[in-house]
Parts: sequence; structure tokens; C-alpha cells
Amino acid sequence: MGKITVQRIFLGFLLQLIGLCAADLNRLNIWPMPVSVQYGHQSLYLSKEFVLKTEGTKYADASGILKDGFSRLLDVVEAAHVIELNYSHFDPSLLLQGIHVVILSPNDELQHGVDESYKLLVPMNRKPVYAHLEAQTVYGALHGLQTFSQCCQFNFTSRVIEVRQVPWTIIDQPRFSYRGLLIDTSRHYQPLPMIKRVIDSMVYAKLNVLHWHIVDSQSFPLEIPSYPKIWDGAYSIAERYTMADAAEIVRQVTYSCFSCYAQRRGINVLAEIDVPGHALSWGTGYPSLWPSKDCKEPLDVSNEFTFKVIDGILSDFSKVFKYRFIHLGGDEVNTSCWTTTPHIRNWLKQRGFNESEAYQYFVLRAQDIALSHGYEIVNWEETFNNFGNKLSRKTVVHNWLGGGVAKQVVAAGLRCIVSNQDKWYLDHLDTTWQEFYMNEPLTNITDPKQQKLLIGGEVCMWGEHIDGSDIEQTIWPRAAAAADLSFGLFCHLDVERLWTPYDKLAKDPRQITARLAHFRCLLNQRGVAAAPLAGPGRVAPEEPGSCYMQ
Repeated sequence: MGKITVQRIFLGFLLQLIGLCAADLNRLNIWPMPVSVQYGHQSLYLSKEFVLKTEGTKYADASGILKDGFSRLLDVVEAAHVIELNYSHFDPSLLLQGIHVVILSPNDELQHGVDESYKLLVPMNRKPVYAHLEAQTVYGALHGLQTFSQCCQFNFTSRVIEVRQVPWTIIDQPRFSYRGLLIDTSRHYQPLPMIKRVIDSMVYAKLNVLHWHIVDSQSFPLEIPSYPKIWDGAYSIAERYTMADAAEIVRQVTYSCFSCYAQRRGINVLAEIDVPGHALSWGTGYPSLWPSKDCKEPLDVSNEFTFKVIDGILSDFSKVFKYRFIHLGGDEVNTSCWTTTPHIRNWLKQRGFNESEAYQYFVLRAQDIALSHGYEIVNWEETFNNFGNKLSRKTVVHNWLGGGVAKQVVAAGLRCIVSNQDKWYLDHLDTTWQEFYMNEPLTNITDPKQQKLLIGGEVCMWGEHIDGSDIEQTIWPRAAAAADLSFGLFCHLDVERLWTPYDKLAKDPRQITARLAHFRCLLNQRGVAAAPLAGPGRVAPEEPGSCYMQ
């Protein structure tokens, strides 16, 4: 047999394997799709005393993160229906007694780049039957519990929770270390319970960064102890967050902190102050931050008090917001106030600055302040577009204006987050879930070293037309389409991917419509107001019908 014939036979076999993999994955309803999945065609049932076992783990769980995650697992799989089965009449060999979790690291510090990988096994024919979950960190274990929850379903015949398609073998890890969702509490105040609901829904999709755009031109709702008048810029006395509120949402786990909501769910919180251009509200309490009473934005670049306030804010932030990064904004800066205000115009002349140089001076000085508090910086892309070679090498450039910038950023040796507005802005209601799914962060970035500099992506829920009444259905399910790209995409075969990686087979969104519809209905069952897939964002159901067909 000739060499070419052998190669053709091997290639045909490879394509058959890939095709079988695609067909198998089409029968799965896990979102986002794990890196590697093997499953069977049998069923087990959760026992009445389904328990958490941790023998052999190196993680002590002193702060209760794993225990709480297990409790939430039981809550979400049992919430939809009442369990009625008399277990005494059930075959014991079909009862899943619990889940055995082994965590290899004793550390539960949550930070950028933490290992989020896990391995999940649900075997058959073992006595007693336990699921097995292994992870390097507790945060990987939380992802594994979330995946296990999607393997569970209420059986209407037996009236018990069924684990279908057993045996399961799942190996998983995220494609990107940064998988973000922005919420905007300046344009419309979001009550704390709603922020917590958003965090819970992020967990279901394995997003891991809440980008909290806390303040903007319209309002400054957060207490800043160093400058207590600054939250005079809130819409009202009732629409404010105390620093204790922020601490409850985001603070790092300590042995005395049992209410740190995001941390306990594996969610980092990226706080943002958008300076100098989106800061009109700052001057309500401190009018000297305005260039003048008639021209209030951007912040006064010539006033040393401006930078003292930024320093005070970041000093207070550093006690609560422990994520490695702080977002300093820097976008949409109209410098005309600086040139039309006499004292600033004189300052520019004394310094020999034009408007662009003053903008650069402000951004770089704000960066230095952030660095002095131990932060690395995220800035919107205008800073890179105007003076990228001057930015701190600890800068992450946040791409939002369109394609092509991410490639330039990583080619310059800086890190990048992708949120291009034409594809990943949730307030753009005419952007469909298919467009969210098709947006590839690594477009035209082929150098492996440069690919590593693109740390991830973020979908943005800007708040001009969003409040507590409609935020969930505007976020979901379109944000989930981006989340699926952020987690693993490859079907692992026992051969090297010689030709076509599996993500090529998932480029047609029609292939994943049923799976996303199932996830949307799962969100509804878990109390998340996710909108139908049909139509634009935040659309209402067109007519009576099944959730799975909308």
C-alpha cells in the first residue's frame, strides 16, 4: 500500500473521529462546553443523604468556601421540584451517595491567574457510588460542582434527581484567565441584592470577573472615607453604597469573613474610576475638582487637589478591592474645558503642554498613583491609541472601539482585554447572541507569545437604559455565548490535532442553538430572568410555547 494511500486512510479516520466527537457533543447540554467530555447512556439518582466527602484533600476549607459551594449545588439541583421518592424501595446500586472532592492546594487566595482546572468523574458499578472531583484549587472545584449540577435533572417518573448519561469523565480548564462582565451603577443605581443576583448568574456561566463601573459623570454612589463629601454626587441618599457594602460584595476571604459574596463564588471584582473624562459627579461634593462652574468635565488637570482625591480613593479601595488590577478609565476625554478655562490655560502654557500632552500627563500620573498602592492598571484603549509607548508596562489595554486594536496592543508587548462594542456590548440590543458567539478575541493574532498577552474578554452591560427591572434579561443569554468562547473549546482526541481543531466545527452558531436554549431555560429555572434566544437582546417571547423553542 502506497504512502499517500495510507495518509488518506489515516486522514479519513481522523475526520470520522472528529465528526463523531461533534455528533456526541451535540447531544450534551453543558454550558460552557468542557475541554474534554466522555459520557455513557446510563443513569444514577442522588440519594436522600447526598454528602460531600473530602478525604485526601490538602484544602482545610477553614473559611467554608467548598462547603458553601456544595450547599449551593444542592439548592440549584433540588430547587425546581419537590423530591417525593421513597428511597427504601430504590435499588441501592443506582443511588449516588455523594461527591468526593480532592483539592491539591491548601491556598484559597483568589487572584488573577489562579488555577481553575478540574477533573470530574461519575462512575457506574462501584459500591458505594460516589462522584469524584479533583482540582488544584477550591475555585476549580467550584467550577466542577457547577458542571456536575448541569448533569443533574429532575425525573418526573421517579420524582428524584437523576444524573443522566453516566459514566461521565470531564477534564476542563478555561481558555482565558479573564472572563468578565461589566455592570454600571452610575447611570442607574443597582441595589445590592441585584448585584448579588448578577454574581450568582455569572457563576452558572463560569465568568470570573465582575467589572464594577461604580461611578461616572451622572452619579458617585460609593462612600469614600478619605473624602466624605464625594458621595454627595449620588442620585439620592438612598442610592448609595457604604464601604462596608462594597466589602461584603468583594473583600478577600479571611477567617472572620463569612459574607464575602463574590470571593466565595470565585469571582474577582475589578473596580473602576473613569478619569479624567467621566467624573463630573465628583465635583458635587468638591466643586474645586471642576475646571469651572460652567465647564465641569474633565477633572481639573492643573489642581493638585485632583490627584490628592484620586490618591485617597485608591487608598480606600486598596483596603477592600484586592484584585490585582484597578481600572482607571481614560476614555472619551474632551479637553476643551482645559483650553477655555483661564487658570488651566495658563497652567498649560507654563508647562509647555498642548491638550494631548495634558491628557497624557493626567493618565500617567493617575497610573503612578495606582502603582504606589500596589495595583496594576487597566485603561480604555484611547490611552494606547494616543500614547501607548508611554504607558506603564503594567498596563492592560481594554479594547472597545473595534477590531484590530488588540493585535496592535499585544504586538507592542502589552496585555489586552477585548470588549469590542460592535459585538460584546450588551446594551446594543440589536446585537444578536449569534454575533456574541462568533466574536473571536484572538482574530489575526497568530504569534503564541502575543496570544498569551491577550488575557481574555468582557461583555459590557452599560447602564443608560438598564436598572434593576431589566438587567438580567439584557445580560442573559447573550453573555453566555461569549462565556462559551472563554472556556474550553476543543474536543480532545487521542491523536494530535493535525488539521482542524474542534473550535472550527463550532463556528456555525446553529450547531449550538439547542444547547444555549437549554442553558437559558436552566437559568430561568434557577431564578435568573434570561430572555429568549429568538430576536434581539431583552426580547419578550413572541407567542405561547416551550421555553426550549424560544
